[in-house]
Amino acid sequence: MIPNKILLTGILVCIISFASFAQNKKKNDKKELPKEVAIDPIIEVSEPINPLSPAKAAFFSAILPGLGQAYNKKYWKIPIVYGAIGTGVYFYIDNNKEYNRYRDAYKSRLAGFTNDEFYLDSQGNQLTTPRVTTEKLEDAQKFYRRNKEISLLVTLGLYALNIIDANVDAHLLQYNVDENLSLAPHYKFNEFDATSNLGLTLNFKF
Repeated sequence: MIPNKILLTGILVCIISFASFAQNKKKNDKKELPKEVAIDPIIEVSEPINPLSPAKAAFFSAILPGLGQAYNKKYWKIPIVYGAIGTGVYFYIDNNKEYNRYRDAYKSRLAGFTNDEFYLDSQGNQLTTPRVTTEKLEDAQKFYRRNKEISLLVTLGLYALNIIDANVDAHLLQYNVDENLSLAPHYKFNEFDATSNLGLTLNFKF
């Protein structure tokens, strides 16, 4: 009996010793902290967004057409801007010139003169009857005045389009095109009621 008691006492002491050692080791493991934190090198910090950039681009294009495109570094658009606006200005000037030409002849006719340019032939000789009648002079004035107004509206529209283009470009230059962002269509078939669901899924990868 005594050897059995000694054996049981020894086993009990061993168990208590192992339990104490395990608890101390567990506490020490909890107290240890990592010396450094590793950062994933794949994640890149994007450039800060400038909320005033679109307004600046639009303001520059309003002052001088094409200047907003230069601010956005879209230099290839500058010749297109000047070509479009220049074409509108050319047609406005040409129609205004023709309108004034027929108007001056019409005023001369109303004053009783017969020496306007349409009373002369190609060599400058006086004609008995004009090449363009007074009624045709009125029609020509209406035609070129309408074309002049259309040319002016088109030119103003191209000028406004130049401002809008610079503003939109400035917005798109700051648009987030990170590969971690994705927008994809989502389709799911419900097997229980035989219906389908269609939508969009926005995913963001950390």
